[in-house]
Amino acid sequence: MVKGTLKGRRIAVLAADGFEKVELTVPVAALRIAGAEVDVISLRHGRIRGVNLHEPASRVRVDKTIEEAEPANYDGLLIPGGFISPDLLRQSAKARAFVQAFDRDRKPIASLCHGPWVLSSAGCLKGRVLTSWPGVRDDMVNAGATWLDQEVVRDGNLVTSRGPQDLVPFVQAITELFSGSDTMQKASDGQIASSPQRNAPPQLVVSTMKWLPRPSFRTAVGIGALAIGLFVRAQRPSSAVKRNSSREAALQSA
Repeated sequence: MVKGTLKGRRIAVLAADGFEKVELTVPVAALRIAGAEVDVISLRHGRIRGVNLHEPASRVRVDKTIEEAEPANYDGLLIPGGFISPDLLRQSAKARAFVQAFDRDRKPIASLCHGPWVLSSAGCLKGRVLTSWPGVRDDMVNAGATWLDQEVVRDGNLVTSRGPQDLVPFVQAITELFSGSDTMQKASDGQIASSPQRNAPPQLVVSTMKWLPRPSFRTAVGIGALAIGLFVRAQRPSSAVKRNSSREAALQSA
């Protein structure tokens, strides 16, 4: 990381609650060291919650909402991963449009882990070559992309990595990408076949998930309230049907 490499560059980081903490904080710190101005863009104001795989982590401050941010004011886009954040973002029409604006203008886009889910839903992956968290490999292929099981893949304005294990080469790659450097090796222009599916999930993740924490009292109360609300809502249509049936019966008997 060379200090000042990205001086004068403005980078948008698109994230929502449930982002993988290291996939946002480490690249953002590196980009700022390199001189870039970085804004965290999200679905809401305030501070969004990060996660360490499945455990809640610290929050980061949102600089602008998607409605407030203008893609034309940024030189590049970073989409961190995590199990939750990309899933929330891909369901937002405004988030998809935000991503599409960068790709339409061929501005640099970097993403890793589950982040490419957002690119998929934005319709930006047909004919592209990339990588991602291996578990969403099929989503990438079904979106029309060629998926490679590599630590970093560059295809034109797009740089992707598989996850936290690739952060060191990923940070180096996005520094080159956002600086406008063309020295990084790109994906081949010839015919490339997607790497095969993995035969088993990462053992580290499987082992870690055994230690999922018990729900807190607040979480249990919240889930209970939600269940009651859904139950009450589900009963309303049936009650209305019963009332209509009673009215019809009364009219027929009259």
